[in-house]
Amino acid sequence: MDSDQTTSAAVPEGGPALAGPDSALQTALRVIVMVLGTLGVIMAINQQFLLGLFGFQPLGNAYLYYLIGIFLALAFLTLPATTMNPQRFWWLNIVLAIAAMGSAGWLGFHGLDIIQKGWEYDAPLGADIAASVLIVLVLEGVRRAGGPILLFTALLFGTYPLYADAMPGFLWGTEYSLIGTVRAHVLGVESIIGIPMQVVAELVIGFVIFGSVLVATKGSDFFMELASALLGHSRGGPAKVAVMGSGILGSLSGSVISNILTSGPFSIPTMRRVGYPAHYAAAVEACASTGATLMPPVMGTVAFVMASFLGVQYSSIVIAAVIPAILFYVALLFQVDMYAARRGLNGLPRSETPPIWPVLKQGWPYLLSLAVLIFVLMGLRMEARSPYYASVVMLVATAFRKDTRLTLARAKALLLDISCNIANLVAVLAGIGLVVGGLSYTGVAGAFSRELLLYAGGNTALMLIAGAVTSFVLGMGMTVTACYIFLSILLAPALVQAGLNPIASHLFILYWGMLSYITPPVALAAITAANVAGSKPMKTGFHAMRLGMPLFVLPFIFVYDPALIMEGSWLQIIERVGLTVLAIWAITSAFESWIYKVGRIGIISRIAFAAGGILVLFPELTTSLIGAAVLVGVIVVNLGLGRRRAAVKA
Repeated sequence: MDSDQTTSAAVPEGGPALAGPDSALQTALRVIVMVLGTLGVIMAINQQFLLGLFGFQPLGNAYLYYLIGIFLALAFLTLPATTMNPQRFWWLNIVLAIAAMGSAGWLGFHGLDIIQKGWEYDAPLGADIAASVLIVLVLEGVRRAGGPILLFTALLFGTYPLYADAMPGFLWGTEYSLIGTVRAHVLGVESIIGIPMQVVAELVIGFVIFGSVLVATKGSDFFMELASALLGHSRGGPAKVAVMGSGILGSLSGSVISNILTSGPFSIPTMRRVGYPAHYAAAVEACASTGATLMPPVMGTVAFVMASFLGVQYSSIVIAAVIPAILFYVALLFQVDMYAARRGLNGLPRSETPPIWPVLKQGWPYLLSLAVLIFVLMGLRMEARSPYYASVVMLVATAFRKDTRLTLARAKALLLDISCNIANLVAVLAGIGLVVGGLSYTGVAGAFSRELLLYAGGNTALMLIAGAVTSFVLGMGMTVTACYIFLSILLAPALVQAGLNPIASHLFILYWGMLSYITPPVALAAITAANVAGSKPMKTGFHAMRLGMPLFVLPFIFVYDPALIMEGSWLQIIERVGLTVLAIWAITSAFESWIYKVGRIGIISRIAFAAGGILVLFPELTTSLIGAAVLVGVIVVNLGLGRRRAAVKA
């Protein structure tokens, strides 16, 4: 369910990436992956529900070490050492997997000793050896799962304690010896087993399982059919189906790339059938799937990390993200509808869209499980247990139909899917833990925030612009989670100290880091959709960026206007949401050169309409009213010009 660039919610075609020299070894490795993955999931359930299965209940940080050992081993078994030749070094993958389980398992066995005897500061030889082995394996895991840029980042900041005392000014920090650095990272509680890994262990695994169960039981098909039944016949219907279907599906899976791979093969060809060009169809799917990171109730891994950093319940993040996420999809619907209106694109024939009631009747298991998820998550405030309950309900409810029940083949695919997804997450977040630890142990994180606040002179706009640029650049080479964690340590404290809302500040960083999905040169979501559509990747990327333009503006608005993150009275919230929808409509109308009931507009009207929309966005009511007056003026003028042209023609 993760939103990271490197994480896919589907097992690589043909099974795990590790390929041996013969099919017998491949089969054996698949079995090992499923067994280890099942063991890890059972351990997570045992820990979450305090079951004490077989008398096993890890003490201290033992659970985290065991989890790292299992899923880091799976990362070596499912991610190739080199993408150029995945079958090469297959034997090394097995060696590394055994080493990961051995070193992490030894540390887990002594988990209570690590805490009680202060091994972080003075450890026996065995602990030093196990810690040294594990830190090397973590670096190799983050290289495979996150790529060379994330590896470089982990190395740079992970080794920072070694040379922090030689750095100038606010970059100066506490110096550590080599063995002291290793102990701090592996045996301490602020690095490899810090907040990112704790979030995975306590919260994310359940939501990964929920997302995988949703796909395995064909929930994705239901939500696309539901969107088609509601919007497929309308003007430009297939594009609206892509927006709505990907929004709903993404809200439950939280994964951008898997969303594209799941819904794209259906939505993109259907869009092309009614007249959308290939690059535009791919851009729509890329933007709609990118919203998976924004859309509650699940969102992505980064939302759980955010809740931990802020010290609030996950439900607080969900509530704050609802309005910005809906506004993002409203903007997409406006744009695809205006595009269709301007080009005369129709929807699908009624005969090709399913009736709504039969779709709802067949999809009741997914709606029921969604209701259970939301009730337990928001009503009972049991965030960690909610996805497990919802997954069980979905599995039981879908067992009544032959085409959705979990057969043996689907169960195997489900276990592989869960194993691969969690392995990717653990490999990435263990490496990110080195960044967190390096900045935390040296004290540089706090110094950087204070210095940034001092240089900005309390100018929040300047800090936000700097943060937006930094998030955007880092998002090109790092996963969204890595980018967020890095800046939440360095930038977010300065924004909060400057007087901005804490949740809004953290969401701001998340949204800007996420823009790399749809913005060239990286634009991973756009490139993935382009591959499905057969369009040019860069052309698709630029169109996706244009479609996602409201996302560039929204973060600045909700940072200054907390009503958009549900902070304030209901009257204030309704007022600001209404004005923001009006502003988004005006801005998208300017982009698409089309105003409802008016038709095409010229360049001067487009500029004036966009300016009016921007004025409406400002939190001050006077400015919003001036902007609304500009919009009315442009509409009146264009209606008058239209009547004059009609009279001349007559």
